[in-house]
Amino acid sequence: QVQLVESGGGLVQPGGSLRLSCAASGSIFSINVMGWYRQAPGKQRELVARVDGGGSAMYVDSVKGRFTISRDNAKNTVYLQMNSLKPEDTAVYYCNAHIRRRLTDYGGSIYWGQGTQVTVSL
Repeated sequence: QVQLVESGGGLVQPGGSLRLSCAASGSIFSINVMGWYRQAPGKQRELVARVDGGGSAMYVDSVKGRFTISRDNAKNTVYLQMNSLKPEDTAVYYCNAHIRRRLTDYGGSIYWGQGTQVTVSL
């Protein structure tokens, strides 16, 4: 059994910062890509950022220069540092990971966190 546990969401004023964390636990052989998605009210879920096992990161254009994704492989944890937050960043943020539970689990599976609310407002 694998679980992703998120923390760090909350309410912040425009221009403020938040740091999201997501730790994977349980039966884990290896983790490939980890990432963050978000879904704003009335909109489709979108990929915000992702990072591979070597630390190579990608971002959606709207957050480039403001958000930073990173990971600690020893802790099976991914982070999202969010700076200069805007009201448009308000959404439920979901942690995501592609995980192999054992050596023979060649394809692996996708796992999701429960989601954490980020609200940017005065």
